[in-house]
Amino acid sequence: MDDTPSNDTAVQDHAAFLAGLHDFQADIEILSGSQLIGTILETIMLATNMRFAAVARVTADRWVACRTVDEVNFGLLAGDEIEIRSTFCQSVRDTGDRVMFNDAATDEVYRDHPIAAKFGIVSYASIPIYRSNGAFFGTLCAIDTEPRDVRHPRVVAMLEMFAGVISSALETEEQLEAQSMQVERERELTRIQEEFIAVLGHDLRNPVAAFGAGLRQLSREPQSDRALSLIPMMRRSLHRMNELIDNIMMHARSRLGGGIQITPVAGAPLAQAIAGVVEEIRATGPEQDIRLDLALGDDIRCDAPRIAQAVSNMISNAISHGKPGTTIDIRGTSTGDQVTISVSNTGDPIPESIRAALFMPFQRGQNAAAEGLGLGLFIASSIATSHGGGIGVQCQNGLTTFTLSVPQQSAP
Repeated sequence: MDDTPSNDTAVQDHAAFLAGLHDFQADIEILSGSQLIGTILETIMLATNMRFAAVARVTADRWVACRTVDEVNFGLLAGDEIEIRSTFCQSVRDTGDRVMFNDAATDEVYRDHPIAAKFGIVSYASIPIYRSNGAFFGTLCAIDTEPRDVRHPRVVAMLEMFAGVISSALETEEQLEAQSMQVERERELTRIQEEFIAVLGHDLRNPVAAFGAGLRQLSREPQSDRALSLIPMMRRSLHRMNELIDNIMMHARSRLGGGIQITPVAGAPLAQAIAGVVEEIRATGPEQDIRLDLALGDDIRCDAPRIAQAVSNMISNAISHGKPGTTIDIRGTSTGDQVTISVSNTGDPIPESIRAALFMPFQRGQNAAAEGLGLGLFIASSIATSHGGGIGVQCQNGLTTFTLSVPQQSAP
């Protein structure tokens, strides 16, 4: 075998590694940054009295130091490369056998060896390191310029054990790196998806607004009986589209901006805001019986439009999951330290197994009467959380009640 470095492969050094341009950059980074590898090399030196220890990446024509501990001052750092013909590791790679001698001056095989003479090597150990798939990676080396007993069976067993540990550490670090890259790719994909959702919601506003304007204009014109029956259905669909767009936009802003932003003000007109959304829902579905009972004071501090949006989502949820033809009750009270708004509907109780997931995004309850994205309760819960409160649910005596509570306190 011709082990002369190929003409198109330049010898590299520590500077190339620091610049991030080394041919074996990934391998060197894993080993040079591992606390475990450093501890192994220090342990070898302590146990053998050897004053140089290293892990080297070895190929057919390259010998590159990946991690070194040097008390002999050979001057080898991570990324430094020496000609492979100047090392014993070439033989280790070719044969798969370790190279070990206590004293080059007396060893039967390595007495007066040119490599030992060139570098002043007296005692030496080189153990092969293999990957889990059997591929040769490199060597674990220990060197000294004084005689050392490296061929003692316990020392040999220790070095071979450490070579196996280094092999396992390489696999573990590479797997962690691959997983980290996968997580980063998934985060980037999620970010792109969320930006797409935000753009989609934004671009849907104009055609939906145009549809609403046309529907209002159409309502002012003389209509046939058939048209008079269709227009309320179209209004309900328009209201639902606007509600979906609002939830999409709110979800996208909360994800891209780190949470739902609110602007609480003192003396917020919360009762008027809630009454407004209730009247809008009544207008789109006059057959739905909605009862509103608000006892809210004038000294409430909150973001009224956002709370009203949360209540609107709670009402839509009640309509979707409630028993047709039954009443939806909305009650609101305020005390000195808390505002509570509840929405109740008659219907089947929510199974305990799915209650915990109700307030997560894109979760839809069972037997929904209308299609949706599963964002309504999540948005409502997020708005309550942004106010320092929350939403809970109870199912008793055939009634399902969602209760939004937010504390009343001074601005931070």
